[in-house]
Amino acid sequence: MADNSYLFGPELLGNEEVRFRLWAPAVPGVDLEIAGDGRWPMQPMDKGWWQHTARAGKAARYRFCIGDVAIPDPAARAQCGDVHGWSIVLDPGSYAWRAGSWCGRPWEECVIYEVHAGVMGGYRALGRHLPRLKETGFTAVELMPVADFPGGRNWGYDGVLLFAPDEAYGSPDDLKALVDQAHELGMMMIMDVVYNHFGPDGNYLHLYAPQFFAADTHTPWGASINLKDDMVRRFFSENARYWLEEFRFDGLRLDAVHALKDDGWLVELAGELRAAIPRQVHLIVENEDNDARLLRMGFSAQWNDDLHHVLHVMLTGEHHGYYGDYIQDCTKKLARALAQGFVYQGEPSAYRQGRPRGTQSAGLPPTRFIAFLQNHDQVGNRALGDRLIRLAPEPALKAAIALVLLAPQIPMVFMGEEVGAVEPFLYFTDHSDGLAQQVREGRRNEFQAFPEFADEGARSRIPDPNARETFERSRPDFGNTRAGEFQKFYADLLALRRRHIIPWLNGTTSSGAEAIGDKAVLASWRLGNGALLTLACNLGDDPVGADLPQGAPLWGKRSPRGLDGHSTCLWIEP
Repeated sequence: MADNSYLFGPELLGNEEVRFRLWAPAVPGVDLEIAGDGRWPMQPMDKGWWQHTARAGKAARYRFCIGDVAIPDPAARAQCGDVHGWSIVLDPGSYAWRAGSWCGRPWEECVIYEVHAGVMGGYRALGRHLPRLKETGFTAVELMPVADFPGGRNWGYDGVLLFAPDEAYGSPDDLKALVDQAHELGMMMIMDVVYNHFGPDGNYLHLYAPQFFAADTHTPWGASINLKDDMVRRFFSENARYWLEEFRFDGLRLDAVHALKDDGWLVELAGELRAAIPRQVHLIVENEDNDARLLRMGFSAQWNDDLHHVLHVMLTGEHHGYYGDYIQDCTKKLARALAQGFVYQGEPSAYRQGRPRGTQSAGLPPTRFIAFLQNHDQVGNRALGDRLIRLAPEPALKAAIALVLLAPQIPMVFMGEEVGAVEPFLYFTDHSDGLAQQVREGRRNEFQAFPEFADEGARSRIPDPNARETFERSRPDFGNTRAGEFQKFYADLLALRRRHIIPWLNGTTSSGAEAIGDKAVLASWRLGNGALLTLACNLGDDPVGADLPQGAPLWGKRSPRGLDGHSTCLWIEP
């Protein structure tokens, strides 16, 4: 079979014949069952594969049987009846694409909007927001994971059938229509994928393919994925290519790659995808280890947690958990994050018990880093899902928003920020009773080290992840009384970015950054056209004196005293 074909998942052969395959190297036999038609033994093939060709047709429901256990296809393209139900045969060429000539957009043009499809009402409902998002200035929409998960609501990081868009949000064609609509509007679509673990419910791989897991290494989610096995690597590589080819996503965000014992697979994957997809492809990593190597070897950018953490500390004063690493010399740390990307580039981290964190990132283009004030993790992993608008003074928050949207790093906004939404974004699931109780208790125990949740009564205020109310409370109010005011604020900043910064981001280099006050920084970059972009940001209450560029700024107001409190100013000089 050719290397660029799909080994995993059903293959339509024509005349309603379908070739069904399952990689099950640990069992002596596998049967194929087609709903309403019968059950047949599958033939053993090389390297642990089982295969059977049957007349099934499009939309046929099927499953595999190992003894008396019925399992879904781990590479099912769609499911009926959730993760324990029937898999469905789909025709990958049945959707009629409208934006067929779409070739993507350059990475430097990205302004990312992170969103949860379920909270927005599903793929079709999210599509109704796209024109508004485009008008505001967003050029890319990043979906939290949609791979089939247990139940009807979930953040998506409990996915177990990684090729099947969850039916709770709509059909695969609905998802394709969302991507198609975005492309018609000139917007990119990015998919968040999870390759570091499978969810706890609906994962049958241990039964027939334990080779997927490395028994000798573990992650917070259980046994780590065994990427030393060629077929396991192939499974995830095919999945990545599938979202880019069949659904025409413009990029992928790979979750928690620090949990992958990858043995070079990530770099290999980036090369494969760029060779296979004949258009612009953007690859993003989340990596707590701050491994700059990946940003020099095929990956477009990394979520810059360091920049988020230091800004959060400066805005809120919080110092629990990993925020403790950013309390000391926080303004100098902010300057380093603006100039060099990572704050931690090999220095010891107190949160990691003194172990070093990170590798050198100085010299990388600023567009290798994604800047944000909030994302699903930084809001939803809080006990009460508080947004920054509830935690920080609004004038300081707006100064920080301006800094993030005008700096050369790629900006990202979490759904609802652009309308000043105050509703929480909570951790929600829809597990069966036993697992639901474990998740409920685990969630509350997670916060017992925090003083405000030290006693059991306080922890009882933490919303039950499995309650439907928790999910419903997480919907942002896009029609709140201040939505127009906030949206104009974001639109004005992004219009400025679009006119004066984006066209010359390619080739941009840092010219340095420094602390000029207790919570104030001055940073500059040489744009690709040779102009000097300078940002001065003061998140503190009091004005600071500073040697600022001459002339009126493009954004903000120059003060005779230097830089006013709660202000950000932008200059671009030839």
